[in-house]
Amino acid sequence: MQDEFNDPLWRQIISGAQMLFVAFGALVLMPLITGLDPNVALFTAGLGTLLFQIVTRRQVPVFLASSFAFITPIILAKGQFGLAATMGGVMAAGFVYTFLGFAVKLKGTGFIDRLLPPVVIGPVIISIGLAMAPIAAHMAMGRAEDGTELIHYQTAMLISMPALLTTLIVAVFGKGIFRLVPIIAGVLVGFAMAFYFGVVDTAKIAAAPWFALPHFTAPEFNWQAILFIVPVALAPAIEHIGGVIAVGSVTGRDYLKNPGLHRTLFGDGIATTAAGLLGGPPNTTYAEVTGAVMLTKNYNPKIMTWAAIFAISLAFIGKFGALLQSIPVPVMGGILCLLFGSIAAVGMNTLIRHQVDLSEARNLVIVSVTLVFGIGGVLIGTGMGPEDFGLKGIALCAIVAIALNLLLPGNDSWKHKKKGDEPTL
Repeated sequence: MQDEFNDPLWRQIISGAQMLFVAFGALVLMPLITGLDPNVALFTAGLGTLLFQIVTRRQVPVFLASSFAFITPIILAKGQFGLAATMGGVMAAGFVYTFLGFAVKLKGTGFIDRLLPPVVIGPVIISIGLAMAPIAAHMAMGRAEDGTELIHYQTAMLISMPALLTTLIVAVFGKGIFRLVPIIAGVLVGFAMAFYFGVVDTAKIAAAPWFALPHFTAPEFNWQAILFIVPVALAPAIEHIGGVIAVGSVTGRDYLKNPGLHRTLFGDGIATTAAGLLGGPPNTTYAEVTGAVMLTKNYNPKIMTWAAIFAISLAFIGKFGALLQSIPVPVMGGILCLLFGSIAAVGMNTLIRHQVDLSEARNLVIVSVTLVFGIGGVLIGTGMGPEDFGLKGIALCAIVAIALNLLLPGNDSWKHKKKGDEPTL
């Protein structure tokens, strides 16, 4: 614990509430999109942050919550293998973070550069964003994934487009702390429009108890679900490294050395494993919170303890969870039109910032095959039944990208063109 931070207790509490407010929109958006319980997500985000602080000796001012990179595999795995098996895959992703932490401790960070250079991470992140683009479009138009109409098209568009427009305006023109909460602004406007058009189910909110235990789900271990989710953990691992570097640049500290990248990765691993154990989404560091730390210049890690306590407390308010789950599909769809495109843009920026030359045959092969395998629906195996082996989507493209990068000559050529630290999702 850092002795130089002597903020009054009341200031720490207020700052903690503010940090949770900044992270809140993205924190609850992940479970609402994937069909997980938002109260469980709040609880596991708070618990994960406290576990991270224990592992890192409360030296890093970050708040942990669900990574958008896992949206695609969780939705698909949940539909094919069920929620319990999906949570087993989330726990396995936590084990990957933990393994990476031990590997960094023993070998340093060089092996990560070799295993996951920009030419691998870039197209995988692009695939994560674009693979979900059809779902965002369907939701914005008030349809289910299979095209079934849930809300009349015109009504849905009058809800989703104002939500999208509000998110865009706040993200681009917002000042101060408000620029950090575009998702919350979009949800509020979209929800208001949905309420005006009478498509909000208020009966469930009224029937929900004020205080209730979150609906925790115990995991099951299904090797197919694990193979489906684990490869995607590699992208948030890079996101984590970028986030830790970004926080360090804001606070003027080298967290890669103290407490060390091995500890921060291990902290993410423990937090993600705990989330999977209880039925919550995977945890990682948060770009929005980094922005809030930069804006407020409050570098005290203790405020993240209070943010975690507030998140855990909100998790036990039953009506709050019912309110979140009553948000209509078009509200989420409008915001996702920006969000999924932004994830793809981060992948493109990865290639651009590191000057990945696609005129080189090696790079072109890796990027091209990764994109088609990730977005096109290529299936390797005999199927996705209970007894069948099969890989497809993000899991397949991540494995293929890593394999091609390791097998093709010129694995370390990108190092000579590296220009800067990686942006975060």
